[in-house]
This record gives sequence, C-alpha cells and structure tokens, in this order.
Amino acid sequence: MGTRQQDDFYEAINEDWVAQAVIPNDKSRTGGFIDLADEIEDLMLATTDKWLAGEDVPDDKVLRNFIKYHRLAADWETRNQVGTAPVLPIIKRYQQFKSFADFAQNIATLEKEGLPNALPLGIAPDFKDAQTYVLWADALGTILPDTTYYEPGHPQGAELLKKWRESQEQLLPKFGFSESEIKDLLDKAIAFDARVAKVVLSQEESSEFVKLYKPYKWADFTALAPALPLNEIVTEMIGEEPDMVVVPEERFWHAADQFFSEVAWPLLRATLIISIANSYTGYLSDDVRILGGAYGRALSGIPEPKNRQKSAYYLAEGPFNQALGLWYAHKKFSPAAKADVEDKVATMIDVYKERLQQTTWLQQATRDQAVVKLNAIKPHIGYPEKLPDYYQDKVVADGATLFEAMQKFTQQSIARTWAKWHQPVDRDEWHMPAHIVNAYYDPQQNQIVFPAAILQAPFYSLDQSDSANYGGIGAVIAHEISHAFDTNGSSFDEHGSLNNWWTDEDFAAFKERTQKIIDQFDGLDSYGAKVNGKLTVSENVADLGGFAAALAAAKREADFSAKEFFVSWATIWRMKARPELMKFFAAVDVHAPNKARTNVIVSNFNDFYKTFDVKENDGMYRAPSDRTMIW
Repeated sequence: MGTRQQDDFYEAINEDWVAQAVIPNDKSRTGGFIDLADEIEDLMLATTDKWLAGEDVPDDKVLRNFIKYHRLAADWETRNQVGTAPVLPIIKRYQQFKSFADFAQNIATLEKEGLPNALPLGIAPDFKDAQTYVLWADALGTILPDTTYYEPGHPQGAELLKKWRESQEQLLPKFGFSESEIKDLLDKAIAFDARVAKVVLSQEESSEFVKLYKPYKWADFTALAPALPLNEIVTEMIGEEPDMVVVPEERFWHAADQFFSEVAWPLLRATLIISIANSYTGYLSDDVRILGGAYGRALSGIPEPKNRQKSAYYLAEGPFNQALGLWYAHKKFSPAAKADVEDKVATMIDVYKERLQQTTWLQQATRDQAVVKLNAIKPHIGYPEKLPDYYQDKVVADGATLFEAMQKFTQQSIARTWAKWHQPVDRDEWHMPAHIVNAYYDPQQNQIVFPAAILQAPFYSLDQSDSANYGGIGAVIAHEISHAFDTNGSSFDEHGSLNNWWTDEDFAAFKERTQKIIDQFDGLDSYGAKVNGKLTVSENVADLGGFAAALAAAKREADFSAKEFFVSWATIWRMKARPELMKFFAAVDVHAPNKARTNVIVSNFNDFYKTFDVKENDGMYRAPSDRTMIW
C-alpha cells in the first residue's frame, strides 16, 4: 500500500512518478521544472544543429551571428588542437606583475579587457532611487558555497575543499605548471580563501535585502583600502569620481588590507592565476573543459559532464540567450495562450486586492498603500516586444577564433555595464530569456515576469481544468505577486525604491506572522541536511500568499475542484534530485526543498483538511493554533 495523502501529501501524489523517474547522468535532478527544460533543450539542440548544417537558417542578423559563434564552439577539432594556448599569454602577463602596486595600476585595463582583477565593484540600481544606477561594492567569492562550510565540524567543508584541490591538481598541469608550482599556488589560494570566508556575508545574511543597503561617501570608502587606487580605477571606468557607493559587504572592506596590500600580494597573485586557468576552461579543448567542471559536478553530484553537443550549444547560447528565447516564444507560445495568461494575471491581481482589503491584522492606511503598490505592478508575459538594441553589436568577425569572439562579447558587456552609472534604469528589459522555465519578481522595478517556457503543462495548459491551472501557473503567478509583500519586497514601494510604507504596529504584526513561517520550515530534514527557515523565509512567504490567492481565484470558477487544485500544486513541485545537490541547496538556496514547499504550505489551509479528510493523528496535521495566513 502506498503513502496516504493524509500522512505525506507530496509523497502520495508523486511516489509513482518518483519510482519511475531517472535523473540523466549529466544532470543533478529531474522533475516538474526540469522536465520542461529538458524538452526545450532537445528542441533547441535539434534546431540549432540544423542551422549549423545550413538547414532552415533564420533570416535574422543576430541569429546568424549566433550560428557563427556556435560553429566555432562546436569545432572540437580546432579546439582540441589549440588546447590551452589562448590562455597562456594571459597567465604570463600576471606572472610579470612585480608587486601589488604594479598590478593595481593595471586593474582598470584588466577590467575593460574582461580579465580577472579582484575588483568586486559593479553598477546596479540604487535601493533609494530604483530609477538610477549607482556604484556598489561587493566582496570576493569563496571556494566553498557558503561561509557556513568553513565552520569547524561542518560535515562537508573539509571534504569539498579537498575535492576542489584535487580538481586543480588535475587541471593546472594543462597550463604548463609543475607539481611544485601547483602546490605553492594552491597553498596560497586556500590561505587567501580562508581570509575571505571570515569576513564575507553568508547566504542567510545576503538574503535580507534591506540590511544590504549601506551607502558610503566616496572618500570614506576609499580610505578603507588605501593601497588600492580606487579613484583612478573608477574614474577610468565611469569618467568621473563618484559621489557615493553602496557597500553591502562592510566587513570585507573594513578588512581590505588583508586582500589589497603588498603583504597580501603573493596570496592574491596565486588566486588570480588559478582564476585565469578556471575562467576559460569551457572555451578550450574537450579534456580541459571536462577537468574544469569537475568541482561543480562534485558539488551537485553529477556523474558525467555534458557531452560536446550540449556544451557547445550552451556556450554559444550565453551571449545570445534573449534572441534564442524570442525565436522559441514565437515558435511555441500561441497568442491564445498569451491572452489567457494575461487574463489570469489580471484576475490574480484583482483577487489580491480583494484579499488585502480583508486583511484584518492591517490598518486601513497600510492596506491602502499595499493596494497602491499592487496597482503599479507591471506584468510581462511570454516574451519581450523586442530585443535590446545592443544585440545588434554582437557580431562575430570573419576569421575570429572562439576565444577572440568570446573576449569581444565579454568586453562589450563590461563596457555596457559601466556605462549605466547614473543612467536611468530600462524598465522594459527582461533579465531572463523566454525559453527558460522560470519566473521572477523584481522588487526594484515592481514587475513580474513569466517567460513563455513556464507557461505550459503541468503548470498551465488550455487543455487542463481551471482548477488545475490555478493550482499550477495560478499559484506561480500569485507567488511572484506575493514577492511584492514578502520579507524583502515589503520594504520597497510602488516605484521599486526602499521606502517604509508600513505603520510600526502593522510591521510588527507582519514580523510575527513571518516568524511563524520561519518556525514551520526551520530544521526540517532534506536528504540529511537541515532546512534554514530564515534563509528561505521570503520564498516561503511568497508560496503561502500565492497559494492563498490562487485558491481564492480558483473558487471563483463554476467548476472549482479543490482536489484538482491541491493535486496540481503537489505535481508541479515533484522532483528527484541527487543528495549532494540537496545538501548544497540547503546551504545556499533561498527556496525550501520542493517536498517542504508542498506539504508545509497546504497544511495551513482548512480546505486541505476538508478535501482529504485529514485528522489529528495524521502526518499532515497541523494544529489550528500553529496554522498561519499572511496575505
């Protein structure tokens, strides 16, 4: 006898599927989102291979440049012949820097050329004025996925660091390094990494957006890193001295002399040289590509690397993903489906308005502001109206090598990013191509985006019942709307700027409810790891709010079926994953594991208990006093 729905709803709905599902050897998981992605992958591989063969070639300048780039990526004979040769002059350049001061004078040049330079500065929208780009100071990255891995006694930290070292010992000889040179480089890079890990933000800390906004006057910031010629570097990049910089990684910059100084230079130099070798493995020979991906595969438990066909396609897709997304959407996403989903979004916003006005724990002033924000949400459905203009500049020169074409695209991208400083934000540009199975809410643009790829079964189909569609795509749509009112989105106003629109009493009541969500998820088991309720709270709040709104919308339909609605919810989250991936996700992913997302959320709804006859001693039972509702 199988699992009872009353004891483990996720398991009961999905156990037959799980028993049959096979994770492909070059993947870390399979299931709802991933199955769709695999189908799209098959379509894109088959189509682009035809284009490579000269069949059905699209009459589009951008896509023709993609084909040229793809042809270079798929020319394994040339790639294997060339080996690591394109990278060796870059490594030599870094070996010739005589000191930190010598290196620092070249940082702006290296940045413009798209080469590793240890400068974690970038351009992004201002939290206080979401319409304008400003300078942000981040931190250097760590080898392990999160700072928690460096804590004494972490079950995987030491083992993963050993795997990283072993992967480098296999890779670095391909670049001509001797055994003694490799030992020296790795010892120094690991020592440097340990310094970084002590001061950078953890994933949990990074997940609280409001606490990241720490503006500094430019002079106060540059004083933190006296050995780094920040004035010269940044003036070279933006044409003038900035007035301010946002510094989310305060601890890192207050320890800047540990990273940017003559004393730290031997460690930083080793780190940079290893970074160069690792940055370009995907563009080199097949054996180097496979060695370069070994550590990533160890992190997620993937037994085999992607084959050459997939590797070449994904490499070429990178700079052209929006163009390929538009091709896919026009091919696969019907005007009827687009109109239907747009109607569902409008319905969902209407339901949300209704629910907000009935939220008894909020005062009227806060409810009114929430509705103002809701009215200002801009939905993007299916695909953007046009490609960003800069796609016209993605031209592969005749006779260019793969490495040269990649460097050109990288340099264009970097120049474009720095040119955004103090410019208005383009609110029409998508941050996800249309053939990606995903969706997002952007708190700084107050917009929700649903690429065409997710707008199909099991999430959505014109052939499914309304109840099934609301339990699938309806809940996903409402989830993204709910991000406007989650633990992060709730701090931004209708214009996307950081602005407290709550009364103190209402925000305290909100925190009380979100703490209940933290408690419901915190410590749940996921493949031997523990769910972090605080890290995942914003997504869990969005799930709860989205599910509630989707259920209310489904109930408006004459043929409403609670059972179909709940079953659809459990079905879209089905997933079979490798244990290594789930342990990795437990540390770094702001989403809870799919099983918890399914079961914890439904256990807060009275309709669930009635529909599936859940009683006090059943595994899915949650006492009424422990149930919670926010939106």
